Amino acid sequence: MHPPTLLSLTIDSALLHISRFCDLSHIPDPILIQLFLRTLQAGKLTEKVLKLFVDTGSEEILALIHSLNIKPILTPVLPTRCSEKF
Repeated sequence: MHPPTLLSLTIDSALLHISRFCDLSHIPDPILIQLFLRTLQAGKLTEKVLKLFVDTGSEEILALIHSLNIKPILTPVLPTRCSEKF
C-alpha cells in the first residue's frame, strides 16, 4: 500500500474546510475537478460551496455541474405591496 501523496492530503484538508473558503479561482483545473468530485462524494455540496465552484469560471466544472443536472436552489420571493392600488 502506498502512502498518501501531498496532493491527496491537500485535497483532504481543503475538503474539511471547504465551507470556509471564499475563492477557489486560483486552484488549477485538474485539482479543482478532484476537489469538486470529492466534495460531492463527501456530501458537502451546499449552495455556498456550489457558488464557489461556479464562480471559478472553469468550463470543465460548469460542464460537470450541467451534466449532473445540479441547479442552485431558488429562494422564492414573496411579492410586497408597492402601492395602494391593490
